Amino acid sequence: MENLKTKSIISAIALSLVLASCKAPMATVIKDEVKENVPQNFNQEDQGDANNNSGTTPWRQFFTDPNLVALIETALKNNQELMITLQEIEIAKSGVLAKKGKLTPTVSAGIGAGVKKSGRYTSEGAGDATTEIEPGKEMPDPLGNFEGGLMANWEIDIWKKLRTEKDAAVAHYLSTVEGKNFVLSNLIEEVADNYYELLALDNQLDIIQQYIKLQQKALEISKIQKEAAATTELAVKKFEAELAKSKATEYTIRQQITEKENQINALCGRYPQPIVRTKENFMTTIPQTVYTGIPSQLLANRPDIKQAELELKSSKLDVEAARKEFYPTLEISATLGLEAFKPSYLVKMPESIAYNLVGELAGPLINKSAIKANFQTADARQIQALYEYDKTILNAYLDVANLMSKVKNIDQYYQLKAQETKSLEQSIDIANQLFRNSRADYLEVLLNQRDALDAKMELVEAKQKQLSTVVDIYKSLGGGWK
Repeated sequence: MENLKTKSIISAIALSLVLASCKAPMATVIKDEVKENVPQNFNQEDQGDANNNSGTTPWRQFFTDPNLVALIETALKNNQELMITLQEIEIAKSGVLAKKGKLTPTVSAGIGAGVKKSGRYTSEGAGDATTEIEPGKEMPDPLGNFEGGLMANWEIDIWKKLRTEKDAAVAHYLSTVEGKNFVLSNLIEEVADNYYELLALDNQLDIIQQYIKLQQKALEISKIQKEAAATTELAVKKFEAELAKSKATEYTIRQQITEKENQINALCGRYPQPIVRTKENFMTTIPQTVYTGIPSQLLANRPDIKQAELELKSSKLDVEAARKEFYPTLEISATLGLEAFKPSYLVKMPESIAYNLVGELAGPLINKSAIKANFQTADARQIQALYEYDKTILNAYLDVANLMSKVKNIDQYYQLKAQETKSLEQSIDIANQLFRNSRADYLEVLLNQRDALDAKMELVEAKQKQLSTVVDIYKSLGGGWK
């Protein structure tokens, strides 16, 4: 009768636990409309070719300048941000090992020693006083205790909660790997953009130096004409001021070159040193032809999208694991070893052998505030991760669409600036000839020279933007990390 009553109590407790677990809340489900509605093409004019996508081209094939390739290789070896990201991967990898370890029993070994004195007028003391440890030999008082053995604890993963936590850790680890790839892609883009900006500054320095020589000649002519009473002191002072302004601009550009070199050195993780480069061919460099493929390929090519997708997967698994916290857990603990009141008795077997085996099924019944809060936090984070994923996809699409338009417009801009520069260079020669023959005012010469200088400077900037835009769209298509 007593056994039947005990079984009834156990069954009632088990039923209560199961019923309590059935009340576990459900995760919020939101339809991912951004991913489902990715457009077929980047715009109506360009119908992408799925078989032609520059984002899959390895960066060593995309960049052909050997000096730039050498800088990128140095940056990939030494860049501190990249090194920090690699440690994030190691941290995530350790998290996977920690979650995986929970699936197997924890076994430890230990030894211990102690002494205990029970009161004579207690049930334990009275029992010890009337007990003989051996025939004719009373129980020692105080009573020593020496033990050694193995202890094991194991949570049985009956709801696959621990496996879910491990899967979430794996997804997070994989997202850090994609995060590293995104850092690689950004780093290569940044090195290339700064390299082209440095070459542009080199060419602008050459232009301003040529302009200074031109101004010096104009100043000499104005002085000669003043002596011949063909012009006034005002013209001389204007040319002197223009020459001083040009020399000041030269020093400004030199400072910009120094800062740009150091910016590249910082990306390469090294102290300041000269950047090896060839500036002569900059203006004749033809940008790479970029093939965009189709928008859906961004989901597979861009590391930031894949990172966001894996973080979304990890957060969903976290919600699932948090939900399973409402379920009862089954834990088994066991000990096996030797125990005796004197060390010499430890070798007496089987008398000194001691063991213990306990199975425990326990689950939350009341006051689940902490578990509910943990679940709600995980649920909110998975919604947040979904929005982050959608935002990444949308921004990636817009990046490519904007840069495709920019590539076309910057090419047209460059062609028109080249025409403007050619015309103004011709006008300089005409204005100088007229000025020498006193048939043109000095202001006409100055204005023509200034316009020509501005046009040349803008033409160099246009070439730099042309090359940098190609680098940017290559990175936006998911290129640069392979």
